[in-house]
Amino acid sequence: MNNLICGRNSEQTDMAKLPVDQEFLEFTVKAIVDHPDDVEITRTVDEMGVLLSVKVNPEDMGKLVGRQGSTARAIRTLLRVIGLKNRARINFKIEEPEGGRKRTPETSSTESASSNDKDVDKVVDELKL
Repeated sequence: MNNLICGRNSEQTDMAKLPVDQEFLEFTVKAIVDHPDDVEITRTVDEMGVLLSVKVNPEDMGKLVGRQGSTARAIRTLLRVIGLKNRARINFKIEEPEGGRKRTPETSSTESASSNDKDVDKVVDELKL
């Protein structure tokens, strides 16, 4: 297993020594987030291929994931293309920040559903079936 970590104190000269996939990911993620100094990328190679894990500032998680995961999906697709060119299977993982948000059911969607039910009931009552 081979691990390469690129983090907060990396210099431009270190970036040139990185594998192409890791260098691309670092450049892309740092361009997207508000706190580029907090970006940490870990590269692990095993029999399954290459795993690139990214840790970012908790405030930047939304930007990295994107709406409905669109940004993460786009990065994953581009990494797959780089992997095909280099004959490697590349997987992309976004690490959950410590103390990250936990999913809670949205109250607005349940409130709107109950108000829609009342509207339907009123309409049915008006029809007097």
